[in-house]
Amino acid sequence: MGKYVRLEADGAIATIRLDRPPMNALSTQVQAEIADAAAEADRDSRIRAVIVYGGEKVFAAGADIKEMADASYATMAAGSRRLQDSFTAIARIGKPVVAAIAGYALGGGLELALCADFRVAGESAQVGQPEILLGVIPGAGGTQRLPRLIGPARAKDLVYTGRFVGAAEALTIGLVDRVVPDAEVYQAARQMVARYAEGPAVALRAAKQAIDEGLDVDLDTGLEIERLHFAGLFATEDQRTGMRSFMENGPGKATFAGR
Repeated sequence: MGKYVRLEADGAIATIRLDRPPMNALSTQVQAEIADAAAEADRDSRIRAVIVYGGEKVFAAGADIKEMADASYATMAAGSRRLQDSFTAIARIGKPVVAAIAGYALGGGLELALCADFRVAGESAQVGQPEILLGVIPGAGGTQRLPRLIGPARAKDLVYTGRFVGAAEALTIGLVDRVVPDAEVYQAARQMVARYAEGPAVALRAAKQAIDEGLDVDLDTGLEIERLHFAGLFATEDQRTGMRSFMENGPGKATFAGR
């Protein structure tokens, strides 16, 4: 698709593959290509689950500092909006998404991984938000998605210090969901999303939207979001298939069409 970001489909599972050696620096071009790949992954009904992957050596080591070093406020006021929008495109893919983290996921790299539903890391992976060491703060979701995931105190520790976190600690604090040998990161990510690739696609999209949207509102509003999605699923073929299969064959036996 793009020069540095490709959308690679393998059956119902697609990979958004970052490939800008040596460190997958997230330049403005890379950001635009991420947004394009995310939009295509969301749009293509044949794709039922997505992996975000930077390769065997590095996930993404952050923004392209060379582009930013001499930027003005006016430049970054516009540029930071494009940066956030490109990552939010990943978060809004209406399908299960897992980030497969090998090597470094730092600054914007970690913020990109935070946009996934799940994160799998290699044993030697290092993650962190080191922007403070450059005299700035995270600008692509690190002050917002990170505390929602691991809590405000832990997020402040990472943001205030800029320190790197190893895979074992990241697992302990809930920053990643699984740690595997480095050579198994991508395969582990595929195994994690494979269970969703044959699931009820419309219901999975509804579940993701209900959870994500509900986190940003009060409980009563969240319950209303849930209710509307729940009721809407009774217009789908998968609801009829799933309930009939349950009555005839018991739970977990349905074959879903994704409609």
